[in-house]
Amino acid sequence: MRELTAEQIQQNYDSLLNTIQLHITGDRKEKVLKMHNDMKDRFMMAPASAKEHYHNAMLGGYVDHILRVVDLSLKIKDLWEQNGCKIDFTDEELVFSAIHHDLGKVGDLENDYYIPQDNEWRRKNMGEIFTHNPKCEYMSVTDRAFFLLQHYNVPISQKEFIGIRLTDGMYEEANKSYLVAYKSEFQLRSAIQYVLHQADMMASQIEGRLTKQSIEKEETEVQERIQNIQQAVGNTGKTKEEKPKITNDLFEELFGEKK
Repeated sequence: MRELTAEQIQQNYDSLLNTIQLHITGDRKEKVLKMHNDMKDRFMMAPASAKEHYHNAMLGGYVDHILRVVDLSLKIKDLWEQNGCKIDFTDEELVFSAIHHDLGKVGDLENDYYIPQDNEWRRKNMGEIFTHNPKCEYMSVTDRAFFLLQHYNVPISQKEFIGIRLTDGMYEEANKSYLVAYKSEFQLRSAIQYVLHQADMMASQIEGRLTKQSIEKEETEVQERIQNIQQAVGNTGKTKEEKPKITNDLFEELFGEKK
């Protein structure tokens, strides 16, 4: 299972604060920094999802995901521009939206959104590393993001609202009325939501594959350790004197402790 070290979690949080310092301007910078500092521990430790086969279902996964979406958003914006699209939003609007598109996943003003799953059956059979906190008032992740921003009096532009609102694209049923237009005057006028959606989807897919690769690597290593033990004890046809002994090193390699 993919995990972040304590050092990586701290470095990611510091990088997030540096990103805010670099890209967000005016009075709202201090308001955004206050929000992050008030809930520092929850921002640092929050996962990005609950299930092993989703993306970044690990401590510190939220900030790791946010940083990846910020980076990809800027790169994808450049691709749009290089291919002739007029960019009608600022880097600040894009980065601000990327930073806050999943803000609701840190929870409300008092409670974490995700808590560890303590049901061993669900952990083992459904891959639920975390579960939703029943103490949180029900809101969609996006609605809770707007709630937290307004609580800290953080102003947002219309494009930032649209960007945050539609980052999930058609994966969110409520977005259909925005994204499926039957009249030309109802068509979305900016590209910001498409850039954000592409960045979020790419980040999620990358993170999901990194997790899968980590699990496959662990499984391969366990299988190799088992084969080492089998080779050490399974020499059929050899005399007792000819069979190799199960050394303490082999036992520790498989089980993590010495015999």
